[in-house]
Amino acid sequence: MFLLTGIIQQQNLITPILQRGNTAGDAPAFPREPNDNNTICQHVLIQSMTQNFIQFSVANFLYLLVFGFVILALAKIIFWMFTIFGKMLKFTYSVLKWILIKVLNLTKRLLLPLFKLLGNSMMASTNISDDSIKRMFLGSVFVIVPVFIIFFIWFFCRIELNAGKIAVLIAKTGKDLPTGEILALQPEQKGIQLEVLSEGRYFRNPYFWDWEEHDITDIPAGRLGVQTRLYGSNPKPGQIIADSGQKGIVADILRPGKYRINPYAYSVETFDATTIPPGSVGVVTSLVGKGVLTTDNLKDREKNLFLVHKGMKGIIPEVLDSGTYYLNPYLVTVVPITLQSQRFEMSNDDAISFFTQDGFTVRVEGTIEFNIARDKAALLTHRIGDMEDVLKKIILPRARGFSRIEGSKHPAINFIVGETRQQFQDALEAHLRKQTESWGVNIRSVLIRNIVPPDAIASIIRDREVAVQNARKFEQQIEQARSQAELARQEMLAEQNKARVEAETARILALIAAEQDLAVKITAAQRELQVSMLDKDAAVFQAEAMRAKATGERDAIRFSNLATASVLKTKTQALGSGLDLARLELYRKLGPNIRSILSSDDTQGLGSLLWPLLPNNGEPTP
Repeated sequence: MFLLTGIIQQQNLITPILQRGNTAGDAPAFPREPNDNNTICQHVLIQSMTQNFIQFSVANFLYLLVFGFVILALAKIIFWMFTIFGKMLKFTYSVLKWILIKVLNLTKRLLLPLFKLLGNSMMASTNISDDSIKRMFLGSVFVIVPVFIIFFIWFFCRIELNAGKIAVLIAKTGKDLPTGEILALQPEQKGIQLEVLSEGRYFRNPYFWDWEEHDITDIPAGRLGVQTRLYGSNPKPGQIIADSGQKGIVADILRPGKYRINPYAYSVETFDATTIPPGSVGVVTSLVGKGVLTTDNLKDREKNLFLVHKGMKGIIPEVLDSGTYYLNPYLVTVVPITLQSQRFEMSNDDAISFFTQDGFTVRVEGTIEFNIARDKAALLTHRIGDMEDVLKKIILPRARGFSRIEGSKHPAINFIVGETRQQFQDALEAHLRKQTESWGVNIRSVLIRNIVPPDAIASIIRDREVAVQNARKFEQQIEQARSQAELARQEMLAEQNKARVEAETARILALIAAEQDLAVKITAAQRELQVSMLDKDAAVFQAEAMRAKATGERDAIRFSNLATASVLKTKTQALGSGLDLARLELYRKLGPNIRSILSSDDTQGLGSLLWPLLPNNGEPTP
């Protein structure tokens, strides 16, 4: 834009100079010979080219000067905006101004001989160009400065944070941080700021601020985050969890979600959440707190216990039920312990072997079902260990010890035949329940599946057992035959009883049917009698009704006739005689049916036939 404006102004400057150079009052810049036209043209052309070159060079130089003045103005505006750094900007402005003035003076000295060759016209043109430069300078300042400010703010001051990003601010100015500190906890301190910028658009002055983009801390489902504070004072020796304002592990955990955490303030380590399956409990071991030996207010008896109180280091008596827990692994550890029934198969190498009273070795195979009590799960886990330890240290030693002692009281044959086997099983179960109850182990059941006798007596005992079983079988067959004979006798008695019952039933049914028939006939006769009596009463009532109806009709006719006679009497009295009443009725009935009347002037016409019926003794009325 500046170059285009300079070319236009250059043309505006050249045109008046050429016009003034061609006027009659101006002296030519080069001597002309009147008799040589070519020489005159060459001189004019050389003069014009020289003037154009000088003016173009001067214009470009002026544009450079204008650009320099614009930079000076911009530096001055920046100096005005950032007053805190005024001295530095003032020094920069002075140096830049001094350099531009030196360049301008040097340029004038170099171009002064050319100005002298061009004469007064060029000097006049330089005066005009000074005013143009001033106008260009002022216009450029009002146009370039706002554009530069907007450009500077948008491209150098803007912080654009997309989704999932945060920005850590770093202050470039302010008080220095104390020795060993990495974060600026006070607003007037410089360095990394504790607070971060979340997603969005922000504007910060890059002279005062710097920033870094980082990802948001994302804790996935089923995991937790443990924060380690990287700033603050150092914790005490042996302290695992840091207090407020101290470096180290923070007690509070981060649940699944997104968190805007300053990576220079905290480092986040993720762990799996503690999951206790159904049918199990979690035994909690506290890793922080006071030790048993370092606590003064504990009694000697409490110091020798396996469990500790809350706030102390060790295993806590309370257990966690099934579910998912978000616990800080630096605070506690949780060991899942199942409470479901466990089965141990005593077979092969795990079978119980003992000597009987007669010196034979007997092997017992069976199943032991047990589980751990909930209220003693923590104590048992700490004292004994896991399920395998419970089995090997508590259940099996007691089962083997009892079997050896109890087995030595009976001969080998008792464990093969008789009731000793069941008694041994019940006694073993009762003994294990009593011995393991104080440890928190519940014996659900003890089942002896197989007892393996020694080979020396196995065949003899087996043959004897077979003979005993055969004798029992024969006895059962004899008893079965007796039962069948008794059954046949009972069946015959049942048939006889059935026939007797059927005959008695038929007699009773016939008697009941006859009694029911008699009762039905008596009921029908009584019903017919009642109907006849009702018919008689109805006939009497009907005769009375007919008599009352006839009397009413008679009285109605009589009163109707009396009323009609009374009306006729009244009309007769009103007309004077009965003939007049009859005549009136005749006229009333004939009048509506008369369509035409025949008449004449003769008094003896057809109308004279009715004269006897007229009043006034048959005389016509005039």
